[in-house]
Amino acid sequence: MELKNAKILITGGSDGYGRGIAWVLRKAGGEVWITGRSGEKLKQTADELGVHAIQADVTSGSDWDRVMREIAEPDVLVNNAGSGGRIAPLAEQSDEEILGTIAANLSGAILGCRRAAAVMMRRRRGIIVNISSVCALYAWPAWSVYTAAKAGLSKFSRGLYTELRPYGVRVTCVTPSWGQTGFNHAANITGASEDPALAAKCIAPETLGNLVRTIIEQPDHLAIPDVTVLPVIQDISPM
Repeated sequence: MELKNAKILITGGSDGYGRGIAWVLRKAGGEVWITGRSGEKLKQTADELGVHAIQADVTSGSDWDRVMREIAEPDVLVNNAGSGGRIAPLAEQSDEEILGTIAANLSGAILGCRRAAAVMMRRRRGIIVNISSVCALYAWPAWSVYTAAKAGLSKFSRGLYTELRPYGVRVTCVTPSWGQTGFNHAANITGASEDPALAAKCIAPETLGNLVRTIIEQPDHLAIPDVTVLPVIQDISPM
């Protein structure tokens, strides 16, 4: 796909990976829209990057409808929005916290994919990129709900790929781990958020943006169903 003048929607674009992806794709010539719940932060990022901003919550179907009406027919959807929720043992979480984590990381992306898929199937072109997490592949205490949501997103992406492939629409699930984002601090990931030298060796938002660009710019007859990116400094044992 040619990125120049392509209509690109990126959820969770105010900061972190979403901001990095938006910056790279805008530089490549795409017309980029970013969404987020914080209107002030969203506008500031949009002004700095030269992209469009739409305040919206991915867990709201009506917000998705409003976003799609404004953009009309996106060529690319990047489902980046997500939240660790409350990182705690399951028994310590409330029903509301559990459902909120699943909505932010799984069902919200599915709501967006439903709307984008309808447009892309009719046009017989387009690409959806879902951003998952390394938690989808491994298990750590206190991360079970977030893991379930991200693993669900990964498997959902595979299923959606099989549905959209006959229409020439591609679906990719990108699975990153430690990044130079605020997520490590928010989730209290020791080391990655406290040591600047260690943080510098994590995945930069622009690096993930370049990976997403590479995926999008593959020839239309080729697909990359999934890809995982790990910082070499991160020890995951056993793999």
